Amino acid sequence: MTDEEKPETPSLEKRVTSHGRHVGDRYVRIVRPVGSGLRGHGGRYLATEETMAARGPVARALERVAQLFIGKRLESEAEAEERVGVATGLPILASDNVSSSAYATEEAMRILAIAGTAALALTMPIALAVVFVLAIVVLSESRVIRAYPNGGGSYLVARENHGVIAGLVAASALLIDYVLTVAVSTAAGVAAISSFMPELHSQRVEIGVGLIALLAIANLRGVREAGVLFAAPTYAYMAAMFALIAYGLYRISTGDLPAAVTPPDPFDPAGTAPLGILLVLRAFASGSVGLTGSEAIANGVPSFRRPETRNAVITLVLMGTIFATIFIGLTFLVTRIGIQPDQSETETLNSMLTRSVVGGGTPFYLFVQLSTAVILLLAANTGFTGFPRLASVLANDRFMPRHFADVGSRLAFSTGIASLAALAGVILIAFDGSVNKLVPLYTIGVFLAFTLSQSGLVRRWWHLRNPGWRASIVINGFGTVVTGTVLLVVAITKFTLGAWMVLILLPVLVALLYAVNRHYRTVQDALVLSGGEQRIPVFGAPVVIVPVARLDRAAIQALAFARSVSPNVKAVHISTSRESADEFRARWRRLGIEIPLDVVESPFRSLVPPLLRYIDAIDKSDDRPITVVVSEFVPRHWWEWLLHSQTAFRLKAALLFRPNTIVVDVPYHFSDTADLTRG
Repeated sequence: MTDEEKPETPSLEKRVTSHGRHVGDRYVRIVRPVGSGLRGHGGRYLATEETMAARGPVARALERVAQLFIGKRLESEAEAEERVGVATGLPILASDNVSSSAYATEEAMRILAIAGTAALALTMPIALAVVFVLAIVVLSESRVIRAYPNGGGSYLVARENHGVIAGLVAASALLIDYVLTVAVSTAAGVAAISSFMPELHSQRVEIGVGLIALLAIANLRGVREAGVLFAAPTYAYMAAMFALIAYGLYRISTGDLPAAVTPPDPFDPAGTAPLGILLVLRAFASGSVGLTGSEAIANGVPSFRRPETRNAVITLVLMGTIFATIFIGLTFLVTRIGIQPDQSETETLNSMLTRSVVGGGTPFYLFVQLSTAVILLLAANTGFTGFPRLASVLANDRFMPRHFADVGSRLAFSTGIASLAALAGVILIAFDGSVNKLVPLYTIGVFLAFTLSQSGLVRRWWHLRNPGWRASIVINGFGTVVTGTVLLVVAITKFTLGAWMVLILLPVLVALLYAVNRHYRTVQDALVLSGGEQRIPVFGAPVVIVPVARLDRAAIQALAFARSVSPNVKAVHISTSRESADEFRARWRRLGIEIPLDVVESPFRSLVPPLLRYIDAIDKSDDRPITVVVSEFVPRHWWEWLLHSQTAFRLKAALLFRPNTIVVDVPYHFSDTADLTRG
């Protein structure tokens, strides 16, 4: 073939030559295809929004439904606009920690009540101990934010300073904690609702699952929209709690001590177990649930607007201050008035406190309960923010499937959001939507991550020796001791209550993450190009096998394509009887097809296994690559696809993992009118 006979290389640009008025004048005009959705020239093009338009009525209908719930697609440049400031970052990343003030006191009192009502006097000292630990955590996490402003939090700190396994332990602990955050927060929110609507208590699981689905949809719309959506309820809860505490303190200071509301199912006043150090430690471990969520800000620093570090630290300090104020205030009022927890979980402690202070059925009571219910539900958003971002960091480091690093149409990590919603829903169902059953599983992960990150920072400061390193070592060293102690207390006191499940799941998850990374490293070693291998090799013509089920236009098109690829073409037909085999061979000869044909009889009426054996036999007799050309008829409508046997699809699936084999699919559409006899 001469250079003039060679076909022109396909291009988006066509050069059209036209002549001018004078002899010898020529003009070259570049014509680009209209309606392609691509802009640009010279081999560099930009895909516009037009390229994303759905094709077909069903696809367009699905796209409209998706846009109704999630919104229109956002360009990558809009990522900066999706970041949040302190005002919106607080409800997005701190709502879990702030909202846990609604049930942290109750969880501690439930354990103390086992020893009788007299033991409830220890609630306030335990609350002060929890706030002290929170102060250490906030101070330590601020160091994490400054040292690792790109996010990743405990995982990155532990991995860089303790090694890969320690990093994976921290990451696994946080992933588990985020899933439990969604489950616990949703269960607590439903409990707050059922406190003033008891008829909903029996449907708490169904309501919780539905609310998780709504949160997932809200987060799929993007971080900024989620922040705007959740800001008002979060600030409403803060206003309600501050007003309740202020009014309760006013009544106590003026000598108007409110009468305590009796719980629907009170604990035994005499107690059912002795008060010992183990029980007190269990109560402290249950109250420490209020510390969960404080790691989310360090993990999500990239979500903030510039300067990211400063905004993240301000949000962290505000979060700790708000939680401590509400937690201590509610604990003081509850213990001073003498309110006891409800054993059946029908009514929350906060509901009884509000009824005692302002009366049940009042507008303020409804405001407190509704704002509490909403923020507890929205507190699950901390998990929806932290889990997908941490999963994306792990995916970029090749410890999780790469899908978790993919950004969806709204610049959200869609795979992580959907996976989190599914896992949290399963756990909520498994534990019957009970806050009391879920809480023992809740705090181990976060304190394990805290301990690893604080000790990791100690090693970092020791090696860097930068200005102020001694003070940093003291702060993070003390943080390591405190969080490590709390971790041991939680693990020991809650082991038999369900914490053992988390301790078993942690190494399993670490092993899975490591196995994923090993797979990716193996694949990279097999695919990476070295200096001498970057030339494109020259292959000889392959052996082409064309399975032909019946002689029709689709088969002829596949045979024509195969002949254009290589001169070494072989057709094969699988027949279920001798008669049909003879008939097929006779028709083949009548059509005068010049391609060799092999017919394989399959008396057991199976098509794919004999064909695979045939390909194996050809492969053993020839060392060249095998190319299998599969003809496939494509119906006009998607539902017509169900009316066909899908033999081609099954064959492609069977050949997908076969080595030394190339599979080429030649679809035949109704609109195909090419001359198949050409060539």
